[in-house]
This record gives sequence, C-alpha cells and structure tokens, in this order.
Amino acid sequence: MATRKAEISRKTNETDITVAVDLDGTGKSDLATGIPFLEHMLDQVARHGLIDISIKAKGDLHIDAHHTMEDIGITLGQAINKAVGDKQGIRRYGHAYVPLDEALSRVVIDLSGRPGLEYGVKFQRAQIGDLEVDLFHEFFQGFTNHAMVTLHIDSLRGINAHHVAETVFKAFGRALRMALEPDPRMQGILPSTKGSL
Repeated sequence: MATRKAEISRKTNETDITVAVDLDGTGKSDLATGIPFLEHMLDQVARHGLIDISIKAKGDLHIDAHHTMEDIGITLGQAINKAVGDKQGIRRYGHAYVPLDEALSRVVIDLSGRPGLEYGVKFQRAQIGDLEVDLFHEFFQGFTNHAMVTLHIDSLRGINAHHVAETVFKAFGRALRMALEPDPRMQGILPSTKGSL
C-alpha cells in the first residue's frame, strides 16, 4: 500500500490552519490550537487511531472557539480524505465502543464517499471548562462533510461531561483505525459493489 500521508492548509478571515496526517503512524500528536481541551481530545484520536496528527491553528478565539473548532474539523477531514487515496484494500467500515467509568460511547464510520452525520450525544452541562460542548458537533460536522464519510456517534450513557467527551473521541479514533486498516483479503479491491467510493 502506498504511503498514506497528507498535508492540508486552510486560511480564511477567521482561521489559519495546517493539518498533516500519517494514517500508518504510531499515534503521535503535535497540536497547537489555542483550545487545550480540544487538543486533549485530538490526542486521544491520534493515540487510539494510531494516526500521527499535526495541527497548527490560529483562530478568532477572542470571539469564541466556534470557527476554530469547525475549521479544524474541516481541515482534518480534508487531510484524511486525501491521505486515504483511492480506498483500495481497506476495511472501509469501522466501529468502537469505549467506556470510561460511568460513560459509554459508540462510534460507527463508513468511508463511503458520502457525507452524513448522526450525532446522538447529550451533555448534562453546557461547558467543559471554558469550552462549549455544542462545538463538538461543529467539529464532527466539519469533519464529516470534508472527509466524505458517514459517521454515527452515540453517547449511550454518562454523567460526567469530560468522560462523555473522552469516550466519544476515543471511540472515534478506534473506529477510524479499523476503517482505514488494510484488509489482506481485499488487496487491490475496492470495498464497494458500485465500483467507486
């Protein structure tokens, strides 16, 4: 399988972001976003997805984190979509359940070429530290639209907002890892009866 790496830059009036990924990495992350809790979550994605992720982002955080969170999702999605290439020989589908104490989340992903997000995550408070929990949806919506994936995210139970978020991001990383994994029985084969993804 060819080297699966990509780097994407995105610059708008609101953000300036560069993302680099190696889908066959060891789970290293190099993150500078100005949003510490997001970096904690993205480190989980890298570690559990065995994807090396570098993100350098500057955004209008003096307003709030909305544009930066959304645009990081967009740019990460673009980088993964580029790195995965023609999708020959991969598993395509991935899923994971991850617990953390009282919290349990499930993530299912299809590298379908069609963007679709089903997001069933409820938090019992509006913020984790200074970060509004609504912005996780914006991150995943941006990712889904630009990675061209179908993504189902469900928090099955949980009280502590930090635990809920962490199980979501860990499960997301593990589901991605499974979907991106080479399937030895599918080498040279596109995992679709339509002939395209």
